[in-house]
Amino acid sequence: MNIKKIACCIDFSKNAEMAFVTALDLAKKYKAKLFVIHVSPPVMSYQATDTEWMLPYEPEEPLLLELEKRMDSEYGAIIGEHVDYKLVVLSGHISTEILNYLEEKNINLVVMGSYGLSGMGLVFFGSVAKRVAGKSPCSVLIVRKEKK
Repeated sequence: MNIKKIACCIDFSKNAEMAFVTALDLAKKYKAKLFVIHVSPPVMSYQATDTEWMLPYEPEEPLLLELEKRMDSEYGAIIGEHVDYKLVVLSGHISTEILNYLEEKNINLVVMGSYGLSGMGLVFFGSVAKRVAGKSPCSVLIVRKEKK
């Protein structure tokens, strides 16, 4: 397998941290470019009717800027100078945005945690890792928590 571009999907959870460490190690080993991706789901609000959900007309720029700053401080600072990388903040349906980005950038390998959300969040959003693994245009490495 020729690995030149690695994507790591993060949601700031502990599992995402483990996936990030794995992706960074692989990027160093293969001298690959690392894309660290976070997708912010759209904010939905109910307005005027019981049956229609209205999406905001414009992305929530302040939120996206804050996410970029957080990614830079939590991930960019760790990566260092020896790995070519790009921090990516997207907005939309999480698995759809990830899959589109993987295809658009011709990513060779995507690394992600086995789960990020828990409880009702997981039920509501479904398993992003499962959707990405099932539909990804590239190989997927799912990182699990080590058993003690």
